[in-house]
Amino acid sequence: MKLFARLLLLICLCGAVSPEGSIAQESGQPSGTIAVEDSAETDAAIATRIREILGQLDGFEDVTVTVSSGIVTLRGTAIDGMAVARLNELVGRVEGVVTIENKVQETTDVARRLDPAVERFRLRFEQFVNYLPLAAIALGAFAVVVLAGFALARLDRPWSRFAPNAFIADIYRQLIRVAFVIAGLVIALDILNATALLSTILGAAGIIGLAIGFAVRDTVENFIASIMLSIRQPFRPNDTVEIEGDQGKVIRLTSRATILLSFDGNHIRIPNATVFKSRIVNFTRNDERRFVIDLGVAFDSDLNRAQDLALQTVAALPFVLEDPAPAVWIEKMGDSAVILNVAGWILQHKTSYAKARSEAWRSCLTAFDHAGIVMPETTIRIVGLDGGSESSAEDATPSPDKRPRSNAEAIAVATQSLGDVAAEMDRELNRIVASERAEKQDNDLLHKNAPEE
Repeated sequence: MKLFARLLLLICLCGAVSPEGSIAQESGQPSGTIAVEDSAETDAAIATRIREILGQLDGFEDVTVTVSSGIVTLRGTAIDGMAVARLNELVGRVEGVVTIENKVQETTDVARRLDPAVERFRLRFEQFVNYLPLAAIALGAFAVVVLAGFALARLDRPWSRFAPNAFIADIYRQLIRVAFVIAGLVIALDILNATALLSTILGAAGIIGLAIGFAVRDTVENFIASIMLSIRQPFRPNDTVEIEGDQGKVIRLTSRATILLSFDGNHIRIPNATVFKSRIVNFTRNDERRFVIDLGVAFDSDLNRAQDLALQTVAALPFVLEDPAPAVWIEKMGDSAVILNVAGWILQHKTSYAKARSEAWRSCLTAFDHAGIVMPETTIRIVGLDGGSESSAEDATPSPDKRPRSNAEAIAVATQSLGDVAAEMDRELNRIVASERAEKQDNDLLHKNAPEE
C-alpha cells in the first residue's frame, strides 16, 4: 500500500515538470517591452513636437493634437484626402508615439481649398518671369543655329557638286535644315536645364512619324523609288519605253510619277513605285532595232522561192542594215497558208520603226504579187446535210493576164515607189515632248549625266 502511494506521488511530480507544462506557462507572458513609467511631461513633449512639425507645413492649421500615454489623437480639418493620409506618416515618425487616432476630416471650405491653387499659380508666374531672361537667351541661341543651318542649305555649289541631280541636292538641303533645327533645340534646352524634355519630344515625334508613315505608305514608297530612279536612271528623256504594258515616249520623271507620251498623244502617268518594281523595255537605248513581218503563202507554193524573194526584197530596202543581216524563216503552218517571218534591222535615230515595218510589208506584198506567189484568203468549208460540201472561199489563183516575173523584176517593182522612210512620224511626238519638258524643267529628275543601268 505504501509502495502504491509512493509511485502515485512520483507520477504527479513528473507531470508538474513536463515540457508541455513549461510551454503553457511561458505562453502567457508578454512578448514585448512595455514602458511602465508614463508621465505627463513625456506626453506634453510629444504633443509639442508634433505641433511644431505641423506648424511648419501648409494645410494643417486647423489640426489639434492631444497625447495621452503615448496615444496621439488628431482632430480638425485638412485640405484634401492626401493631406489626411500624410498625417499618419508624419506623426508616426515622432519618438514615443504608441498609436495614432486620426480623426481629421477633409475640409469643404471653398476659399481654403482654392488658396493652394492660387499660391501655386503665383509661384509659377514668378518662376516664369524669373526665367524670361534665360528663355530669351535660349531662344536667341536656337535662332542663331537654325539661321546658320538654313543659310548653309541655301548654298548651291556644295550640294549640286555632291548630288547627282537637283532632286537629291534638295534632299541634302532638307536634311541639313532638320539637323540644325535639332541641334538648336538641344542647345536651347540645355541652357534652360531642361534636356530631359528632349527624350519626350523625340519619343513623341517617333510615334507620330510611325503613324504618319503607315498612313502615307504609298507616298513614302513613291518618294524612295524616285530617289533610286533618279540616281540610276533606266531611261532618258524622249526614250521610247514600255512599262507595265504602256508604251510611249518619256517626258519627265517627277518625285511621284513617271510621265509618258503615248503614240496617240495622250499622257500616261505611272507611279514611281510601280516603275521601280516593273519590267521596263527601253526601245531607244540600243540604236539598232529589229522589225519582223509575217507573210502567208499557199501550201502548194515554192517555199524556197518565196523565202528568197522575201529576203532579197527586205535586203534591197535602203534603210535595212547589212549587219546584222536580214533573215527569213517558216514560223508555222496556218489553217490556209504557210506563215513566213521576215526580219530586218534599222537604225532608230534615222528611221521610223513603224514606217520601216510598213514599207517592208508593202514591198514584200508587191513583190509576191508580181512574182505570182499566191497569198490565199482564209478558207471556210461548209458541209451540207446531204454530205456534200461547198467552199465559200474565192479562187485565189492569179489571173491569166498576170505573168509571173523573175525575182529581180519583182524586187524592182516593189522598190520603185519607195519614199523617204526617215523618222517623220516621230517628229510631232518629239516636238510635244520637247515642249512639255521646256515648260516644267524644274520638276524633272532626269539628268543626262546620271549613270545608266
